[in-house]
Amino acid sequence: MRETANQFAAQGWDVTVVTIEDESWELDSGVDHTLSEQVDPRVEVVKLPLRRADLETDIRRFSERRAADPAAWIRSLRERNLEAFPEPTFGGWRGALEEAVLRVHQSKPADLLLTSCVPYTSLAAAWRLWEEARVPYAVDFRDGWSIDVLGAAEAFGRDTEEGRWEERILGSAISLWVVNDPIAEHYRARYPEFAHRVHVVRNGYDADSAPQSRRAPDPESGLVFGYLGTATFPGGLLQTVLDAWRDARQREPLLANARFEFRGHIGSGARRGTGGHVELLWAAEADGVSYGGPVLKADVADTYAWWDALVYILIGGRYMTSGKVYEYMAAGLPIVSAHAADHESVNVLKGHPLWTGSRGVDREAIAEAFVQAAHLAVEATDDQRAAALAHAERFRRETIMAAAVQRLAADLQLEKGRTR
Repeated sequence: MRETANQFAAQGWDVTVVTIEDESWELDSGVDHTLSEQVDPRVEVVKLPLRRADLETDIRRFSERRAADPAAWIRSLRERNLEAFPEPTFGGWRGALEEAVLRVHQSKPADLLLTSCVPYTSLAAAWRLWEEARVPYAVDFRDGWSIDVLGAAEAFGRDTEEGRWEERILGSAISLWVVNDPIAEHYRARYPEFAHRVHVVRNGYDADSAPQSRRAPDPESGLVFGYLGTATFPGGLLQTVLDAWRDARQREPLLANARFEFRGHIGSGARRGTGGHVELLWAAEADGVSYGGPVLKADVADTYAWWDALVYILIGGRYMTSGKVYEYMAAGLPIVSAHAADHESVNVLKGHPLWTGSRGVDREAIAEAFVQAAHLAVEATDDQRAAALAHAERFRRETIMAAAVQRLAADLQLEKGRTR
């Protein structure tokens, strides 16, 4: 979304972003201000004092009812949220979001609103502005709403409250963005009358996240494998990867004193940096495994530059791509995949000369991939590394978003022509 706002500004738009206060982001997932620093200074940012009450950790702010029965209080909160909008966590924000975009429009009349999900409650704000002021809008759905990208199935039918909202929103949207072709196919099949409005806008990678130089692999001092991302996968998958890593170190001399550094977010809210995943990583310390916490955006390139190979762990299947895969490819390092064999990421990784292939989540297969990656780390030629970078180049986020914004502006002009 930062790049989207920046591209609109670069192409001459007057951009206002509506979001929530930093304190609220900190309560949820944390804030990386090195991302904020890269927002185009011409972009105006409106921050709303909305916060998730369910993430509150200060018991002095608890009601007597919440303190006495926290589980019942949470259930009641979600029921109230659902009364406002069919989203149990954020539905209660509907009124504030709607009023915010109306205020922005009143002070600075808008020609276009682009809403990003999640939360899906933001769709209600787009609809309200359309209903009251006929401001055209587009939807950046990313993974979509009516599709369960993890279970590769329909999340809800058209004849549900969520389904009716989705159909209503998409019926008047001038454009719908999703992250990959399978999700686009889902929406084109579900709503054939809107199929021409569905566009694939991939996540891509930021050029400044790609290392400008790489260290020379040194098996004597120890190859370094790395994982960078948000740990949303189950603990069982992480355990399989750690077991495979142990097996590979025992059988492959190149990995005898190798290290596996795990970086990124684990958990959310008050549980950040704790839980079963962290315990599994600590338990594997004797195998050269460590957990170093999240990485600031400004330090991502240097983090990749320190590693000799990457480990790509992911849930989901044919509807899941993730955003991290593009950044991994742009690092120009060997990549070990630990995800379902039939995964959408495979379509992106195909042709990357330093990828060890799609082997599923079998322990032995992943161990073999670790061994192969170790050999690639020390044996890859300059031509192979150059080919890896060339493979990633077409997924630069700046290029992808510039084209997406240009197309959306063209869609807006077509819409204006139809409504005159």
